[in-house]
Amino acid sequence: MALKKAKANLERIFDKNLHDLVRGIRNHKDNEAKYIAECIDEIKQELKQENISVKANAVNKLAYLQMLGYDISWAAFNVIEVMSSTKYTHKRLGYYTASQCFHDDTDVLMLTTNLIRKDLSAQNMYDAGVALSGLACFMNADLARDLANDIMTLMTSTKPYLRKKSVLIMYKVFLKFPDALRPAFSRLKEKLEDPDPGVQSAAVNVICELARKNPQNYLSLAPIFFKLMTSSSNNWVLIKIIKLFSALTPLEPRLGKKLIEPLTNLIHSTSAMSLLYECINTVIAVLVSISSGLPSHNASIQLCVQKLRILIEDSDQNLKYLGLLAMGRILKTHPKSVQTHKDLVLQCLDDKDESIRLRALDLLYGMVSKKNLMEIVKKLMIHMDKSEGSHYRDELLSKIIDICSQNNYQFVTNFEWYVTVLVELTRMEGTKHGRMIAAQMLDVAIRVPAIRPFSVTQMVLLLDNAHLLGSNPGRSGLGEVLYASAWICGEFAEHLEDPQAALDAMLRPKMGSLPGHIQSVFVQNIAKLFARLAAKLEEEENTDGIRELCGQLTEKLNTFMQSGDLEVQERASSVIQLLKYVLKLKEKGGSVGPELAVLFAGELNPVGLKAQKKVPLPEGLDLDAWINDAPSESSEEEEITDELFVNPEHRSLSNSNAPKREEPSEEELGKRRAQRKVETESNPFYIKGATKAASRDGTFVDDIPVAPIDLSVGLQITGFASSDKYLRESKIDEHNQKLRRKMKDKKSKKRGKKHAGQDEEEEEEVRPVHVVAIVNEEMPEGARESDGDDDDADPGDPHRALNINLDAPLRPEEALPVRTHRVALLKVANNEEDKEDKKKKKSKEKAKEKDKKGKKDKEDAKKDKKKKTKKSKSGASPSKESEGSSPQAKQPESQPVPEEKSQMDDIEFWLSQGDSPASPPAPAAPAAAPATSPPPAPEQKTPEKQSPATSSPKTDESKKKKKDKSVSKDKSSKKMRRKAGYEEAEGIATPSKEMFDVSVPEASPPPSHKLLGESSTLRLNYETKVDARHPHQVVIAVMFTNLTSSHIHGLEFNIIDSINTKLVRAMGSSAQDGVKVPFQLPPEVRNEGQFAFTAESIAMPQKFRGTVTYMVRTDSGSTHEKIDFRLEMPCSSYLVPVPIDSASFADLLASGELVEKSSAKFQPADASFQQSLRRLSTALHFSVVEQIENSCSLYARSIQGHHVALLVKQLTSGMVSVDGKGSERTILSNVVEECKGLLQ
Repeated sequence: MALKKAKANLERIFDKNLHDLVRGIRNHKDNEAKYIAECIDEIKQELKQENISVKANAVNKLAYLQMLGYDISWAAFNVIEVMSSTKYTHKRLGYYTASQCFHDDTDVLMLTTNLIRKDLSAQNMYDAGVALSGLACFMNADLARDLANDIMTLMTSTKPYLRKKSVLIMYKVFLKFPDALRPAFSRLKEKLEDPDPGVQSAAVNVICELARKNPQNYLSLAPIFFKLMTSSSNNWVLIKIIKLFSALTPLEPRLGKKLIEPLTNLIHSTSAMSLLYECINTVIAVLVSISSGLPSHNASIQLCVQKLRILIEDSDQNLKYLGLLAMGRILKTHPKSVQTHKDLVLQCLDDKDESIRLRALDLLYGMVSKKNLMEIVKKLMIHMDKSEGSHYRDELLSKIIDICSQNNYQFVTNFEWYVTVLVELTRMEGTKHGRMIAAQMLDVAIRVPAIRPFSVTQMVLLLDNAHLLGSNPGRSGLGEVLYASAWICGEFAEHLEDPQAALDAMLRPKMGSLPGHIQSVFVQNIAKLFARLAAKLEEEENTDGIRELCGQLTEKLNTFMQSGDLEVQERASSVIQLLKYVLKLKEKGGSVGPELAVLFAGELNPVGLKAQKKVPLPEGLDLDAWINDAPSESSEEEEITDELFVNPEHRSLSNSNAPKREEPSEEELGKRRAQRKVETESNPFYIKGATKAASRDGTFVDDIPVAPIDLSVGLQITGFASSDKYLRESKIDEHNQKLRRKMKDKKSKKRGKKHAGQDEEEEEEVRPVHVVAIVNEEMPEGARESDGDDDDADPGDPHRALNINLDAPLRPEEALPVRTHRVALLKVANNEEDKEDKKKKKSKEKAKEKDKKGKKDKEDAKKDKKKKTKKSKSGASPSKESEGSSPQAKQPESQPVPEEKSQMDDIEFWLSQGDSPASPPAPAAPAAAPATSPPPAPEQKTPEKQSPATSSPKTDESKKKKKDKSVSKDKSSKKMRRKAGYEEAEGIATPSKEMFDVSVPEASPPPSHKLLGESSTLRLNYETKVDARHPHQVVIAVMFTNLTSSHIHGLEFNIIDSINTKLVRAMGSSAQDGVKVPFQLPPEVRNEGQFAFTAESIAMPQKFRGTVTYMVRTDSGSTHEKIDFRLEMPCSSYLVPVPIDSASFADLLASGELVEKSSAKFQPADASFQQSLRRLSTALHFSVVEQIENSCSLYARSIQGHHVALLVKQLTSGMVSVDGKGSERTILSNVVEECKGLLQ
């Protein structure tokens, strides 16, 4: 035996280790593959030996070869052998190699289950640690299911090293085996409060990764994470927690009120830029999701913007990029805060880093308005002329088009300017976005009928000057512009001044070099122009002209007949046959104009992008079934198909006679080098050296100054419009508007004071020169309607299976499976073992009985204490005390609370701690309490009248049933109050849940509804509603009335937000997105939808511009229509008619809170004083306090707690005087003015 060991050690001296292998590969660079093949043979021999050290050395070398790209799957079993070694160094090599070469589908993984379980339970913690590290790399579903319980056991280990690794690997277990999440979640939650910071950090990382895709399941952990955020000093842990809060805040808006203060403190105090960036992102998410707003709302946004400006001005390019990225997020919700830093964004366009320039372009996309669109586009076009690199120029071009076409050309007021810009973009050399430019030309010509004459003239000029589109427009992307030009000239030929010139431009010989799909469009539109010219010549009775035209076209179309594209050949031959048919008709003396016009009658609308997906599948059609017989799987048929057109005998002959490749000569090599050098110099992505090319006289080419050339004749083509002309006209119009505004200001100063902030909030409306007609996309018959498609969802995403409710209690069947050995049943049992088992059972039963007695004694003592306290408080009779001794009284009164409900109550209690009252309570106004606070919870009382002598089991059972019913009612009432107080408030849409009032429509709109907008198909009426339980929110109830006999669907409501008031949109929507109305309108039916607005300041009346878009479905198809409207929200919209008695009203007037005064006197339009009071109370939301003859007291309170009291009198002269008192001057004066405007 000793001789055998000595021989093995002697052989190991001559074995190659990893260093020898690496050294040998470096020394055999010429024949590396041959050397590695020899080494693999040696490794195979080493793996056959019994010595585990030799095998470990071989496996170590295989791991290196696997990194070089060689397949070592044939040695998987040998890797497992090394993993099973008792020596730690060998075991580490085995697990390391397995982590590199094993994957989910490795066959031998089933052999590793018991091996890994044994290592996990090893006494040496490093054996368990290396097993956990390797298992994380090749975990599959079977291993996750079998080893989940063992890993959970390690989570309670006394060693932090093992706890940390086991917590981290649980994330891989959850992905492969989602059923383990619920049993392991409670233990994972405990690790958040682990004393070791490494274990705590690991638990935070795992939960944050799980919550990244399914955040709603981890909302109950918010208090724990908030505690960690305010106590932890680890920046990486803070970053993870802040990211988690960013995902949780949209689900629970009340969470934002707690987060805003600690996040602001972190922004002020931290010096870590990564943490600062995440804090700013979370603050943005918080401010977007808060439904009621905050007093320091604008201050928080300004703080974030100022910090981001510091990041953008930093010399570090990474920080600058992140600053621009976060600024783009703020731009979606608070554009005016970002627009003040427009100069900084424009400076970033000159940055050397292309990615930063692209981020700056994205910011400019959101800064555009109707006023500055032309100016921004002009700057971008100048920047595009100066920029280097085709990629960045293409991005600039696409961004210009995106800016102009966003939201259905929302900011384009003059489409002649936009068509001119598109034509100027075609002159950019080397761009690849010709198809995008062509699509915009077609879209504008179709959607804006008023622009078609101008578009046609510009397209004819493009066809005449096709040589300006580059040396070879067919190969470059700008050849697609000719596609659009030809189509527009043919489709809208009635707007052509000279159709013959356009026809000659399309028939030029150079057009034959264009791609096939462009030539086919040319041929088709040549036929359209011919039909137009033939009809014109026929009206002039010029038969000879028709013959000449037919002969000219037949001669020129022969070039298209020789095209290599089959589509072009077919269309050209069809047009030639049409020309021959026209000549035959003219010889017979017939008319051809009407017949040719019928061929191209009607307008062509675009087809929907997803039209094919929305076609319903016919019954009985199986798309997966074979149309013909299924092919056989034999390899003989594959060989036959390979040799279908080639005879194998001729193939060998052709291969033998093939010319041999000759080596290039020195001259050819020199030419290739020169050509390659030219290509590298013109390639912007090729990194060039810093050397300068010098001329023959020694001067460098780059040092030669560029002399300007003064030309007496400009290098411009006559006929093309210039975008500069429209820019100058817009500036002149803007200057005239300013002058008119000054004149209005002077007139308004004479009439009365004007508020300073009103001009800043209201934007001057720019009147569009052309109106966009929204053309509906064509859809096939029977296409199903769908708001969106789920194509973006990845069906293979493992996180979809982890969307599990973690708050519900764990059921017995959800416990993790525990692997146990199979026990064989013995026929003859050992008597001694049976006796020992019986003794153990008896001892266990005695212990259980003692525990039960102890628990009963404790419960009785607790009940006695409770009854004594009840007696001392309420003075209960002795008969009631004696009831506690009955057997039924010994049972616990309160049933166990489910775990899910208790966790939700914890989060509700934690969130309610930081909630401040919505508005200060009104003094001496007890009737207003229900409007500002929910009613108090009813006390649970169970009166007991019977004595124990007269009580019976039946009465006790009835008591118990009544008690259970009362408890369930109280629970349901609590849930209803919680919902009414937070989630649902009479149709008001909160950020977490959008609600609409879809009630039964009335026969006619209520008299309180005002007209919002109207078209021939739809009428909109609205009224404002408020709820004191939701401060800073106003609800606009819009009544949609279908005026047609058609079906209206796809309703969408959108408003342009102001600084103080914003429309509450769905979660994840931007400020430009609309709110979809969740109902459809059958013919001649009305329905009401409610839309919530958040208001920060209610002192000023608000005015909005908005749009309602909808689809009208008729027998011939569907049309897309819209209604533009202006929504006025006066200060009375924020008032609540609070009922109050005369005594409380008098106390309020005498309290000294109503310090502001305002009055008005006017002649009413209605002579009836009662009618005037009724109009005031209904339209302005006032409640009548007291009326004495011709005087009346009115009271209302705003949603933010401002008091408004009015005294309305009818004087003897017939005039009406309104005297008001309030706690806020601007609201009071505006309300008094509204009273005057309403009654006059």
